[in-house]
Amino acid sequence: MLLSFKYRLYPNTEQRQLLERTLEIHRQLYNDALTERRLAWEKKRVSVRYIDQANQLKTIRQFDMDAAWVNYTSIQQTLRRLQKSFDGFFRRIKAGEKAGHPRYKGRGWFKSVAYVYGDGCRWVDGRFYMQRIGSIRLFQHRPLPDSAKIKQAVLKRDGVGNWHVVFQIEIPDTESTSTLDSTVGIDMGLEYFASLSSGEQIDNPRWYRIAEAKLAKLQKMRARCKRGSHRNRELKRQIQRHHEQTANRRRDFHHKTSNKLANRFSTLYVEALNVKGLAMSHVSKSIADAGWRQFLFMLSYKAERAGGRVEQVDARGTSQYCPECGGRVEKSLSVRVHNCPHCGYVAPRDVAAAQVIAHRGSGRTDPRRKESHSQGVCHSPRPRVVAGSSLRKLGEDVTFRRLTLGFVSTTISLTPKVKPHSCRQPPRSCARRYIPRLGLAQAPACPGFSSEPVSRLITFPS
Repeated sequence: MLLSFKYRLYPNTEQRQLLERTLEIHRQLYNDALTERRLAWEKKRVSVRYIDQANQLKTIRQFDMDAAWVNYTSIQQTLRRLQKSFDGFFRRIKAGEKAGHPRYKGRGWFKSVAYVYGDGCRWVDGRFYMQRIGSIRLFQHRPLPDSAKIKQAVLKRDGVGNWHVVFQIEIPDTESTSTLDSTVGIDMGLEYFASLSSGEQIDNPRWYRIAEAKLAKLQKMRARCKRGSHRNRELKRQIQRHHEQTANRRRDFHHKTSNKLANRFSTLYVEALNVKGLAMSHVSKSIADAGWRQFLFMLSYKAERAGGRVEQVDARGTSQYCPECGGRVEKSLSVRVHNCPHCGYVAPRDVAAAQVIAHRGSGRTDPRRKESHSQGVCHSPRPRVVAGSSLRKLGEDVTFRRLTLGFVSTTISLTPKVKPHSCRQPPRSCARRYIPRLGLAQAPACPGFSSEPVSRLITFPS
């Protein structure tokens, strides 16, 4: 398993200048290599690949002092980075997608340099050593796993000028460590960040909404400054820092929340969301603030690291069906409580949707509905327990008593008081109509309603 561990670097003034020089040299080499590829194709219709440019490095380093100053393998990594850009470009052309030719990198768009660990960089006595730069102070906020093997180190500068190193490590695959619950369905939302099929709901922090007031103030101050002035540049830096702090808070929340869920559940079912399409709707700002895509990505690799897995299910109609009986209950977006008119099940809308997601992911069906179909009876709604009251039924009332401990088991007889029908045109109460909608297994063919009572054993929790 491949993982990345990111640590903050604290270079001194001299080291910071050398880091900036290293990044600038790699940016110029990237742009020069791109120019060579473009001219070779425009003039001679010749396609230049990575191996062709990598073979020229030794000759270039003899007369180019900047190229000779930086680490040799790090230049190779920069050329491989350009090759990956062209590979993606040609792949999108073949797929008929919007291609987007690789572009030149400006000073603010080239932010990272990759090193092969052990060649030009290494970890020495809690500090990060780099060729030509020296030993840089590093804040190790968490240790690397004992079985980790460092494969690569990526030097990175963020939007506000802070430097980080990202260690890409390889660790052996681990088995499941989840001990509490086995499966859970997760419904992503805006009122609540996430709702679980277990009934829990995670609040939405709304980091960008909180930071909006200060951001608007800074932007207004900058709009009144003369362009190119010192005050304008200072406010630009403050705005970048404000955006970076907001993104860090959101990322920290996603890391902690996804880690808790991954360590608690072995199988997590989520919706296959088109986040890009949803971000073009009337709630685009709230969706971008929630950061669903980043959270789901973190959840997937953290679950894999813990020995679990994340599976996606069809997102269509998850809030429009009852998780108890499978009946369709159409609701507008303003209706936040699921109240099934067929079986009387009441739950928060998002929790009910999470339970439907869990049903779709595990492929479960209601065992009592399957039993009744096998006996030739089609009925809905099915009985459910209401605390302190009688059992809801289709025929006559059946009372039950509650015990302090244990369970109460009773056998009841239900006679559906409806006319027999042909399953070619089943009524709304036919369970055959609901089971495929929930993504569950197909029910057996219903031969119609039976006039005979059906006895079923129902167990009530205390």
